[in-house]
Amino acid sequence: MAKRRRAKKTMLGGKAAEFVARERVCRVATVGDGVVPHLVPVCHVLSGGKLYFGSGDDARKVLNLKANPRVAVTVDLYSDHWASLKGVMVQGAVRLIERGPRFQSVRKLLYAKYPQYPREAAISPSDSVIVEVTPTHVFTWGFE
Repeated sequence: MAKRRRAKKTMLGGKAAEFVARERVCRVATVGDGVVPHLVPVCHVLSGGKLYFGSGDDARKVLNLKANPRVAVTVDLYSDHWASLKGVMVQGAVRLIERGPRFQSVRKLLYAKYPQYPREAAISPSDSVIVEVTPTHVFTWGFE
């Protein structure tokens, strides 16, 4: 089985950052006022050491993040050969970006990575937010 690195890191760097940037889907866990976690897959980009994803402004994950601006994000690869397991878990603080130049620049990055995004799930300041995740803890496995 792949060894899990236990060292506490607060930044995404090196091979782990390349892996997160390359992968197409991550899983985002949030908890709002209640005690039940909410876990959903999202399409993400990595820029400047921070993770970003778009969402409808009334989505459960966004409502949870307004109540509790902390998140866990996992990007991983499964293999039946468990020695090949690889992944990154980021725990972080969230900022919701509702409009403005940062909203537009991150939306452009998302649209570049996912060309179907504008057609299938356009991100508009009228009904969407960009979620910015600043890592506070980073855990990796399979990169040793």
